Amino acid sequence: MSIKGIIGSILKPLPWGGVGIGLLLLSSCGLYNKYERPEVNATGLIRDVVSDVDTLVVNTDENFGQLPWREVFTDPQLQSLIETALENNTDLRNAALNVQMMQDMLKVAKLAFLPGVAISPSGTISRVQMDGATTSKTYQLPISASWNVDLFGNILSQKRSAQMQLLMVKDYQVAAQTGIICGVATLYYTLMMLDEQLAIVTDMEGLVKETWEMMKLQMQLGRARSTSVQSAEASYYSVQAQKVDLKRQIREMENSLSLLLNEAGHRIDRGQFYNQHLPEKFSAGVGAELLSNRADVHAAEMALAQCFYDVETARSRFYPNITITGSATFTNNLGGIVNPGKWILSALGSLTQPIFQHGQIVAGLRVAKAKQEQALNTWQNTVLKAGNEVSNALLTYNSSEEKSRLDQKQVELYEQNVEDTRKLYTSKGSSYLEVIQAQSSLLNARISKVSDDFAKMQAVVSLYQALGGGSK
Repeated sequence: MSIKGIIGSILKPLPWGGVGIGLLLLSSCGLYNKYERPEVNATGLIRDVVSDVDTLVVNTDENFGQLPWREVFTDPQLQSLIETALENNTDLRNAALNVQMMQDMLKVAKLAFLPGVAISPSGTISRVQMDGATTSKTYQLPISASWNVDLFGNILSQKRSAQMQLLMVKDYQVAAQTGIICGVATLYYTLMMLDEQLAIVTDMEGLVKETWEMMKLQMQLGRARSTSVQSAEASYYSVQAQKVDLKRQIREMENSLSLLLNEAGHRIDRGQFYNQHLPEKFSAGVGAELLSNRADVHAAEMALAQCFYDVETARSRFYPNITITGSATFTNNLGGIVNPGKWILSALGSLTQPIFQHGQIVAGLRVAKAKQEQALNTWQNTVLKAGNEVSNALLTYNSSEEKSRLDQKQVELYEQNVEDTRKLYTSKGSSYLEVIQAQSSLLNARISKVSDDFAKMQAVVSLYQALGGGSK
């Protein structure tokens, strides 16, 4: 016999009758719907880095964000740090525990389709206080089973909602992993940038000291004033102050990276700034690619799907709750007569139709629909933010690359300018201020060159994260 036939035979004695059951079965249509992705505005998500009006058109078959992180961050020391962070980071461990908890909750939702079974054995010993009375011993071994017939999709929609929540939690785990990978890379490159700037400042410290010594000699020979020596000495102390500041920043970055590794602050072994090899050609991917790659975008959609099934659950509460209960009791006490043990079997079918619930069911459906609309708005906004982040990362990369080329030209000119002004100073062809200014300009140009090269590297990290990479 089919499930509908079984239910019909159980509920036949109820006032609803067969016609009522048929109406209920027909009215349940639509409660088993599956989530389908709604339309979302994904047009022109990524702006072209050159044109002010066009959006970027790329080959989505070669999405930079789909590369495994080891193919992007190839420095062996950086890879070792990333692996340590992925193994030890507290946030990532907690994210894994969240996934485990949601998996357990999903198991509970799946088991709701099965009957609930309970056993509650009991025994009684009684004796009347009188001469010749015997002791009466009775026992019961009841076993009961109760099955909630999910005719109107209440349990199914709750299970599907739990499935979407599990996917959403897994997305948060992936997002956390991507954030850790890119965070370690950012701090690692920052350390190397500071190392390079420290080397530049140390080199300039020697050059400025030579200028100071040169001016002291010129003053002893009567060719310079004390003001030139004082200015050169002050310039030397200024460079030393920059050096101290850079050393402090290096220590702070090492401490921050150690914390990300879940370790006490310590020195971080690292490579050379200009020995890094990062990708230089990118395929960003637009529209559907962003929807599938970025964990936070996918999580936002899973939140929307969860709200969809929550609406289905709220709708199902308008329909009857059908329960089939069966019990079997093995006992030696039948109607107060003690005899050898016998089985007592019973079955019951019940239907509960909500009629007046103080507006709670209606309000629950309205709230569920409002939350679904909020989730749709959040998803749309998350997609737009993703496109915005990709656009900004591409723009930063290209502008930093262009600035770096200009910085190199300035460095070359200032290097020549320093050499020329020093020669002219000894031959009275220039003032001491020109020498100091030339050296200061050279230092600033070199620092700017390193900063712009770092911004270019950081843009690669940001673009990789914005495209949802780092999880493979």
